[in-house]
Amino acid sequence: MASEFTHVQRVRALYKALLKLHRGLPAPMKALGDQYLKAEFRTHAKVAPAEADAFLSEWTKYYVTLAKQLGSKKKTQQIGEHLSPQLIDNFHDEQLGQLYELHKETTKPIVEKS
Repeated sequence: MASEFTHVQRVRALYKALLKLHRGLPAPMKALGDQYLKAEFRTHAKVAPAEADAFLSEWTKYYVTLAKQLGSKKKTQQIGEHLSPQLIDNFHDEQLGQLYELHKETTKPIVEKS
């Protein structure tokens, strides 16, 4: 008898898997990624089922893409990918604002501590 995971169990499993995957990122990317991940999952904790399905689908795609990139034998493999203009066109104003803030954060110069 195969038991189905509940929605909450699937969300929790994906969340934990993403945090574990982030361990393979460089420290600054891990810190930013973990912070963003936690905020997004907290924000979407009580959304409508249709929005929850889209949210989980996109985070699952992110997991698969990042796992492939981190598992690549090529050390020059770029981490991440560009967003298509079609995808960006579907963003709400709030999402565009988040994307802009994320862009600003990720393009800051790295200050090394002595």
